[in-house]
Amino acid sequence: MIAKKKSFIDTLEETAIATILGLMTLITFANVVLRYTASTGFGTYMKETWGINGGLIWGLELTSILFSWLVLFGVSYCVKITAHLGVDSVINIFRMPMRRKLAMFATALSIIYALLLLKAGWDYYANFANLPATTGHWFPTGFEEMKPTSYRGWYEVDRVPMPEWLRFIEPLMNEGEAYNKLPRFIPYVILPIGAALLLFRLVQAFMGLANGTRDTLIVSHEAEDDVKEVAAKAAAQEA
Repeated sequence: MIAKKKSFIDTLEETAIATILGLMTLITFANVVLRYTASTGFGTYMKETWGINGGLIWGLELTSILFSWLVLFGVSYCVKITAHLGVDSVINIFRMPMRRKLAMFATALSIIYALLLLKAGWDYYANFANLPATTGHWFPTGFEEMKPTSYRGWYEVDRVPMPEWLRFIEPLMNEGEAYNKLPRFIPYVILPIGAALLLFRLVQAFMGLANGTRDTLIVSHEAEDDVKEVAAKAAAQEA
């Protein structure tokens, strides 16, 4: 059987999720090691050589940022692999054709929600990225006119230092002035990206429900299915 080739977006999501989990683990592990070795020779070496005294002061904030990225990537990824939990006690009363129609209705409502989330995410992100926010109360009707006071690319996070390899953005976003900390528009970019990915996956799910390649938007009764599978294997072994 030939494996289906993954799309670019599939690879992007899976790589991003794995990378974020790995970075969160490494940062947390490093902070624990530094905290418990602060009074040892290794702790003294880290303090005198690297200026690290008992832990990474920016570790907690960076881990929180990475966790928010993980959540927003994970929301769309779980739609793709049908991993979101849900209660299907009512829809299971109906037969499959009606059950699929109800799933399509729920997905259509979710698409509307994703559109609202995309507008809100873009408008919030634009506030920190020197970009125009959208007009319209519920759905975008255009873009606002930028004013000199609208440029807020100089906003920084609280503790995460500015990486040297990102200094090239200072003339573009901060009028040539140096950033002391990471500018907020970098971690906040996940807001419109995450909302756009969610919208994309929900549209995919709706199309799958419409053409019959998908039966539901949620996963349920997974524990019940596992119990049945274990019981069946036990019965087969006894026989």
